[in-house]
Amino acid sequence: MMNRPNIFCALLLVLMTGCGKQGKTQNPPVTPPPKLAENSYINPVFMPILADPSVLKDPVSGNFYAYGTEDNWGDGKGSHLVAVVKSSNLADWSFLRDAFITKPTWKQNGGIWAPDVNYINGKYYMYYAYSVWADSNPGIGLAIASDPAGPFTDLGKLFLSSEIGVANAIDPCYVEDAGKKYLLFGSYSSAPNNGTWGVELSADGKSVSDPGGKFKIAAGDFEGVMIHKRGKYYYFFGSKNNCCDGAASVYQVRVARSENLHGPYLDKDGHDINIRDNGTLLIQRNNRFAGPGHNAQIMTDDAGTDWFLYHAIEIANPVVSSGANRRALMLDKLTWNNDWPEIKEGTPSTTPQPKPVFNKK
Repeated sequence: MMNRPNIFCALLLVLMTGCGKQGKTQNPPVTPPPKLAENSYINPVFMPILADPSVLKDPVSGNFYAYGTEDNWGDGKGSHLVAVVKSSNLADWSFLRDAFITKPTWKQNGGIWAPDVNYINGKYYMYYAYSVWADSNPGIGLAIASDPAGPFTDLGKLFLSSEIGVANAIDPCYVEDAGKKYLLFGSYSSAPNNGTWGVELSADGKSVSDPGGKFKIAAGDFEGVMIHKRGKYYYFFGSKNNCCDGAASVYQVRVARSENLHGPYLDKDGHDINIRDNGTLLIQRNNRFAGPGHNAQIMTDDAGTDWFLYHAIEIANPVVSSGANRRALMLDKLTWNNDWPEIKEGTPSTTPQPKPVFNKK
């Protein structure tokens, strides 16, 4: 009988810290986050980093592949040489591998930035920038793979900034128009030859057909440009302001449109984006995500809805252990109002959203 109190305490050990300690305040249990509905997603859709994303719908498998700027994720693996992630629905992504086994050798002290991957001539072409911060002579190269997951074989440089005559020639964007291949490129700069430019490529897409025939479409306060053709218009999506200042980043995306790939591109107020400070605001930061920008190609689901993929930084957790900005992959619905693109509230979504619709095959 004398042992019963001790036995009673032992039986209650899973519920209490011990007999005789009921007066001590206990920490409340941690409540797990609510489970999302099966057909819902919430931003970010891939972490920790997939900056400057390019997204490809593979015409062979029907799956989506996304590629991001070289970054150190703080996972002990060093810099990821263009991470490749895969999805069947744009909302659920898994890491596959790095696109490159080794870094290109045509330029020293470079990072592989802003890959743009397209299906060309039965292969997967990756146009990429090779640069470091404040690089005086960055350039653009090309790598090719027979599978969207890679590995990609580097074919070397297309051009350096000095060779093409454009300051800070980075952030490539491939466009096909009227049977011709083009590459757009450029970044914001105060140099006289700054801005976003286009140049025609050779028929095989592996070289520039006429470097002297380049054309300018935007002033030097944009980067990460993407062109989307819809109806009679070519839509210009360009990012501006600082991309990589952690929680203080004020990156944003602005839009303009033209009836000709070569421009002129006018914003909603009729202002030419070849003049600085123009462009209609599409998306900017809110109280949860900073620096939304550098969007990928627009994807359309089986219900006809357009989807906008981009990177942004969670303000409460802005960097990884390596010190790199946590520029995670984001997804939001893109709607059209009088032939102008819009995103709800003009900021990244922060609550569960319906997933894109893709019919199972």
